[in-house]
Amino acid sequence: MMERPELATMTLAEEFRRWYWLKEELIDYCRSKGIKTTGGKFTIADRIAHYLSTGQTAYPGDKASPKTTSMFNWVTEPLSLDTVITDSYRNGPNMRRFMIEQVGPRFRFSIAFMDWMQHNVGKTLRDAIAEWHRLEAQKRDPNYQSVIPPHNQYNRYTREFLADNPDKTIKDARRYWKLKRALPGETVYARSDLALTEE
Repeated sequence: MMERPELATMTLAEEFRRWYWLKEELIDYCRSKGIKTTGGKFTIADRIAHYLSTGQTAYPGDKASPKTTSMFNWVTEPLSLDTVITDSYRNGPNMRRFMIEQVGPRFRFSIAFMDWMQHNVGKTLRDAIAEWHRLEAQKRDPNYQSVIPPHNQYNRYTREFLADNPDKTIKDARRYWKLKRALPGETVYARSDLALTEE
C-alpha cells in the first residue's frame, strides 16, 4: 500500500485533494499557516487548497456572516406556541425545556430539526412542534434512512458497506474504512474494497 504523506509536506492542491484528512489534521495545519479554522471540514479543506494554489491565507469563498437583526433572546425569553422563530435563534436549555413541556421527555435536538429551525425564520414554535412530530413519524417508516451530511464520510461509508455486506459487522466496516482512507482518491464504498489488505 502507498503510504499517506504528512499534511505538512503538501505543496500542491491537487495532491492534497487526493488524500483523506481528519478535520483535526486540517485545523492543526491551518493554525500553523494562519488560515481561518472555523466551519465544516470541506470548507477548511477548500481554504487549504486555495492556500496551496496561491499562497494566500484569505479564502475568497469565506463570506461575512449575515448580521442578526432580531434582539429576541432565546436563552432568557419565555417561549410559547406563538413565539416567532427569529434570525437570532439558538438551541439551548430554554428551547429544550419548552419542547419537553410540549411533546414530552422523548424530545431530542436532531440535525434535521435544528436545520429546520435555522431555515424557517418567521414561522412559529407551533409550526416547529408540527415539524418535530412529522420528523418523528418519518423515523417510524421501516424504509426511512436519515440523511448523512456529505462531510460525514465515515458514516456514509459504514452504511453503504453494511448494506452491501449483510454478513459482515461494524468491526469489519471500520477495518475496511481504515484501509480505504489511507489510500489516495475517493473514500466512498466500493465492492472492490473487500480486496484491500494492510500489506
